[in-house]
Amino acid sequence: MTKPVAREPQRRNARSNRARILATARRELGRNPDTKLEELARAAGVVRRTLFGHFPGRPALLEALAEEASEALRGATADGAEHAAADPDEPAERALARFTLLIWPVGDRYRMLLALARHDLGEERVAEILAPARAEVTAVLERGQRDGAFPAHLPPAVLSAGLEAMIVALLEQVNTGALADDGTRVTVAMLIAAGVPERRARAVVEDVRTTSAARPAQGE
Repeated sequence: MTKPVAREPQRRNARSNRARILATARRELGRNPDTKLEELARAAGVVRRTLFGHFPGRPALLEALAEEASEALRGATADGAEHAAADPDEPAERALARFTLLIWPVGDRYRMLLALARHDLGEERVAEILAPARAEVTAVLERGQRDGAFPAHLPPAVLSAGLEAMIVALLEQVNTGALADDGTRVTVAMLIAAGVPERRARAVVEDVRTTSAARPAQGE
């Protein structure tokens, strides 16, 4: 029996093409949400048939991007939950800062979905993607209000929705080129909006960033 020696290289090539198409889609759709699939194929350096072999239409491509974003967001949320389990007494303001710093790169990478999500994916799919992050932020706000770290002027779920809208608005400003941020200023703004005084918010974010940057070296 002849062994399918070419099958694995073909699979690797297919995976490489798929990854390149998705990376190109993130870039090109961020520049122009109306970019056609044929234009994406050319930009990705593949023929039209290859792109349609992976994604038979625009909905399939956008769903693949949405699933990527969902997986990345779940990963960031899991990292946050793991840290919370290891340090259950972490102050809520630090927990909110740390979680915002974790999810900002995910939002920044998939910010092009903002122009496409609700129209192309639908409200239910968007809610499904954001559900883990919404639950985490609401839980942190609830604990912070209970402990006095955040003022209880709004119910936690309502405040969480407001903070989410602010993050989305800031990501849209990144899309327009009006804002460039590694997450630091956005996280400070997040804490201030939650009710933390500005000086305290800046100190907390700086401390969380410094601690997070030092942690890998400690484990070496």
